[in-house]
Amino acid sequence: MRRQFLVVVGAVAAVVVVSLVPVLVGAQAPTATAGATRWTPPQTPWGDPDLQGEWSAMTTTPLQRPTEGREVITDPEELARRFDADPALTGGGVGSYNAFWREYGEPVKGRTHLIVDPPDGKIPPLTPDALKRPATPGDRADGPEDRSLHERCINWEVVSDSGVNVYYRIVQTPGYVAINHFRLHDMRIIPLDRRPHLPQDVRQWVGDSRGRWEGNTLVVDITNFSDKTDYRGARGNLHVIERFTRVDADTINYEAALEDPTTWTRPWRFAKPLRKDTGGFYEYACHEGNHAMVGLLNGARTQEKAAGK
Repeated sequence: MRRQFLVVVGAVAAVVVVSLVPVLVGAQAPTATAGATRWTPPQTPWGDPDLQGEWSAMTTTPLQRPTEGREVITDPEELARRFDADPALTGGGVGSYNAFWREYGEPVKGRTHLIVDPPDGKIPPLTPDALKRPATPGDRADGPEDRSLHERCINWEVVSDSGVNVYYRIVQTPGYVAINHFRLHDMRIIPLDRRPHLPQDVRQWVGDSRGRWEGNTLVVDITNFSDKTDYRGARGNLHVIERFTRVDADTINYEAALEDPTTWTRPWRFAKPLRKDTGGFYEYACHEGNHAMVGLLNGARTQEKAAGK
């Protein structure tokens, strides 16, 4: 999708990012050890592990273990064909962009799914209370507030477990890591000084992130999500711990541990690689909230009038 976008106002996002980018240290040459080649992770000028760069989080490997007997589709052309045949796109609904605008990434070798815990490779069942919880959004369209944050171009999930157009730009300064999420251009500024989380009554779209280093791994603890966010049913009580570990010049191992006792019956965890991207990081210009929302609300009013007759 992003390769085909005409970038009109990307310079605005560039100004924000350039202001954060320090001098980078190039990847160090492989170090020979006992006749073998061992990759040495690069460091920033101030000595932290260097995770900086632009990284693709997309993969054709599904989040959950496929249903028994069901093949795992990894070929991009076959994925595109099946996507365009989806009833949500062809059955009269609003649908989404067709496959022409989508990038799928690559499969994770040796893996049929991304979830590593629980052992069955499935998202844990919802709790009884979560099953009673109204879905977000509902079928109403009295006003923009009735629609999802995606439709309103306000927020996308911080944890990108699947999907397309999932890219990260990571920049670092002494004491901070900044992660720019490609979708809806959210920027997380993550302090590394072990300060406490914000008070519980302060809630944010992307939560409150606090980071620390464990060896070469960046550990990010996220709490304080807004009750209006929705990640697979979890809302304000969602707690996420991310781990970023650079394993070679072109790969970061990414792992996310998720828990919300009000939503799932147990915690769960998934892992996947972030692959270095060299195609350029352009603005994700989400205009649905500016244009499609008008049509959606007008359509709802038309339906109401028709029902009244």
